[in-house]
Amino acid sequence: MYRILIVEDDPKIAAILADFMTKYGYTPITVTDFRDVKAVYLQQRPDLVIMDINLPHFDGFYWCRQIRTVSTVPILFLSARPGEMDQVLAIENGGDDYIVKPFHLDLVMAKIKSALRRAYGEYAQSGGTRELIEAAGLTLDLTRGTLEWGERRTELSRNEQLLLEVLMKRPGAIVTREKLLEALWDDVDFVDDNTLTVNVTRVRKKLEELGIRQAIETVRGQGYRLTVNWSEGAV
Repeated sequence: MYRILIVEDDPKIAAILADFMTKYGYTPITVTDFRDVKAVYLQQRPDLVIMDINLPHFDGFYWCRQIRTVSTVPILFLSARPGEMDQVLAIENGGDDYIVKPFHLDLVMAKIKSALRRAYGEYAQSGGTRELIEAAGLTLDLTRGTLEWGERRTELSRNEQLLLEVLMKRPGAIVTREKLLEALWDDVDFVDDNTLTVNVTRVRKKLEELGIRQAIETVRGQGYRLTVNWSEGAV
């Protein structure tokens, strides 16, 4: 039974979400003290987090970053802010998805199920031996969620790993935006196209941490491709 942490300061919304999750067999955990959400996370160790943005003390972006220092748990933002920039900030701060209030409970549940499947279910990597993908000297460790190049290594978020997995399986080939969106989300109809752009930017930053620049090429009107003739720069 999956445990879901609800970080929502509106008690009515939190109660509605908790009741609905319970009907689907999940165990909701509602945060009531917002002074240290990270401490609550560490104490409860949930399988997924629903995160509001407007919170007492510190906003949801801050707490998402704090949780990301200790975990890659799926984090879904739930907010009344419909602006594109807020959705961009949610992804840049480590969120996996963004749901705008007012929302349909069925949509929230669909996104929860999707995130759980990808993190722990049939789409998740099983334990055992390491599963590696190699392309042009890069090594993607699907078991550990890391990317290596030479003596350098960087840890990846779930979305970063999924994008690199698709691109590295077809080095030099154009991968359509639709294909990449499908790798991240089951139902692309509910995903803003700009969200993919933000995630690709995050992957590029991770590559730059390894000293690799211009590895992911944007093909206007088509998608992206992992080039094999990237520039090597200082970290």
